Amino acid sequence: MAPSWIPPVGFTLVPSLGGFVGSYFVRGEGLRWHASLQKPSWHPPQWAFAPVWGTLYSAMGYGSYMIWKELGGFTEKAVVPLGLYAGQLALNWTWPPIFFGAREMGWALVDLLFVSGTAAATTVAWYRVSPQAARLLYPYLAWLALATTLNYTIWRDNRGRPGRRLPE
Repeated sequence: MAPSWIPPVGFTLVPSLGGFVGSYFVRGEGLRWHASLQKPSWHPPQWAFAPVWGTLYSAMGYGSYMIWKELGGFTEKAVVPLGLYAGQLALNWTWPPIFFGAREMGWALVDLLFVSGTAAATTVAWYRVSPQAARLLYPYLAWLALATTLNYTIWRDNRGRPGRRLPE
């Protein structure tokens, strides 16, 4: 039998794995392209994104552990709350490749709208099982509102601009 610390640590770290893979697109040429875009004055500083996402991913990961534990593992009762969670996480992980990799700001916005909807549904489903776990998603929902508004504003203000590759 695995030590008791493995499930909480594993669940807490899983969301960061996709975030780490997605960070591949948020460097080099993708980052230079992003720097060249017109952004609103309220755009958070670039250095803030990694610690914010690390915190949000850890909170949602631990919340998923709380739900998993409360429902006795991957049981039939866990299908909806953990399925919604997995769906929103997969959608979340697709945003960097769409925005920074493909440079499709409009499609990235569509993705964020789906992420936000499934994250809200996840929060409701989790609240029915564990209000404490659901509360761990509240900062994430607030950040998604900011991210969606930011994505929309950048898309709107740079709409005529092609997502071309920049010269080195």
